[in-house]
Amino acid sequence: MSSYCQIAPGHALHGPYHDHEYGFVQHQEPVLFERLVLEINQAGLSWQTILAKRAHFQRAYDGFDVDRVAAYGPAQVQRLLGDPGIIRNRLKIAAAIHNAQVIQQLRLSHGGFHAWLQHHHPLDKPAWVALFRKTFRFTGGEITGEFLMSLGWLPGAHVPECPQYARSIAAGAPWAQTLSSARDNARDDG
Repeated sequence: MSSYCQIAPGHALHGPYHDHEYGFVQHQEPVLFERLVLEINQAGLSWQTILAKRAHFQRAYDGFDVDRVAAYGPAQVQRLLGDPGIIRNRLKIAAAIHNAQVIQQLRLSHGGFHAWLQHHHPLDKPAWVALFRKTFRFTGGEITGEFLMSLGWLPGAHVPECPQYARSIAAGAPWAQTLSSARDNARDDG
């Protein structure tokens, strides 16, 4: 059985991402927005391709500043469509702009993207997928599942034998907190 935890360590692109980001909860809006945009752009491609283009994405999407991206108009769309450093897909670009506008609304309704995630946690993957499909664009089951797993909202980023497994739990992975609460409740009931 091959897992990301077996192939990523030591790899120039996958290693740092696996060891310091994958499966670790994030609170900052630009980081959450970046991960969503990258996961959407990964659809149909390899994660290595996306990691190799990550710096280009950061420049092209103004550091993933939600307000700037939400205000993109036709000129910025044309700029992105002409940028060979990113994935030049009109639907994915439109999704990034739309999703930035949604995140602006999440600030008003929930206090932000992270607070919105917290508000809906815990959900199982099918419920998360349904919620993301209702809320965002270009967020099918694989994109939503990987986005949430990569940020610690769903389990599976690391195998238990991986050193990052324990680190992600210690850093507050929400899926692990839910599991711990369920165990505590079971002990209290028993």
